[in-house]
Amino acid sequence: MAQTELREKQRNAPESPQNYDIVWEEMESHRKKRKRRKRKRVIVKDVEEKMREEEGVLRSDPLEVFGTDMMSMILSNLDARSVALSLLVSRGWHGVASSDRIWGPKLEELWVGKAHIPRLSQIRGLSKLTAYSLAVRDGKRNRIRKDDLCDHVWEFHFNKGAPEYWRNLDPYWKGTGLPMRRYFHPDGSQSADPDDKVWGGHECCYSTVTSIVGEDKIREHYVRINRWPRMSVSRKQDWSWELSNCLYSYSSIPNADREGGTGPLYGLV
Repeated sequence: MAQTELREKQRNAPESPQNYDIVWEEMESHRKKRKRRKRKRVIVKDVEEKMREEEGVLRSDPLEVFGTDMMSMILSNLDARSVALSLLVSRGWHGVASSDRIWGPKLEELWVGKAHIPRLSQIRGLSKLTAYSLAVRDGKRNRIRKDDLCDHVWEFHFNKGAPEYWRNLDPYWKGTGLPMRRYFHPDGSQSADPDDKVWGGHECCYSTVTSIVGEDKIREHYVRINRWPRMSVSRKQDWSWELSNCLYSYSSIPNADREGGTGPLYGLV
C-alpha cells in the first residue's frame, strides 16, 4: 500500500528535480525498512527453530540420549539420595541406578568409620543397593539385641559415682594400661580377661529388657547384669553402642579381633 502511494506521488509530482529527489528518498527509506523487517523475521525464525530443537533435546530421556554407560558414570557422581530418587523415574532408570557398579562404592563410603556393620547387610549375594538400605535402616535402630551384645568386645570402666576403691583399680582412672574388657556370650553369661583385677566372677549373667506400648513405641529399654543397677542404652554416630548406669559404663569396640564379630575390618561380600 505504501509503495503504491509512493508511485502515485511520483506520477503526480511536478516536473522538478527537487520533487523527484524527495519521492526517491521516501521510496529508498521504505525499501530499507522492508529489508530490516525481513532480516528480523529471518532472525526470529532461526531463534524459534533453535529453541524448538533445544526443547526437543531437553524433553528427551537422558538415558536414551547418553546411553547406559554414560548415565552410570553420571549417577556415580551423585549422592546416594539423588541416585535413590532416580530409581523412581522409569524401569530403564531403575535398571541403571540400582547397579552394584554405582552402589558398591557408596556402600564402602557409608561404612567408613562405622564401629558396627549390620550382619544383614553382609549376606553373600545381596545387592549393594539392598545392603545399603539395610545398613542405613539398622544404623537408626536404638533397640539393642543379644546379637549386638555378643558381636562386640566391650570396653568397661567405672563412673565417678562408683566407690573410690574400685576406681583406683581401674586403668581408665589411673591413666595406665589398657582399658578393661568384657565379653557377652549367647548363653547369657559374661566374662572378662584372665588378668582383670576387678573381675570376680560375680557379674556372670546379663539380660535385655524392653517394654513396648502402642504402635511399637518403646517405653522402657535397658540391659541389666545380675542385680546391679540397670544400664541405659544409647547409640553413637558411628553406630557403636554404649551402656551406662551410675556405677559403670560399657562401650562397644568394632571387632577387636573377635571371631564372628562385626566391624569395619569386614570387607564387602
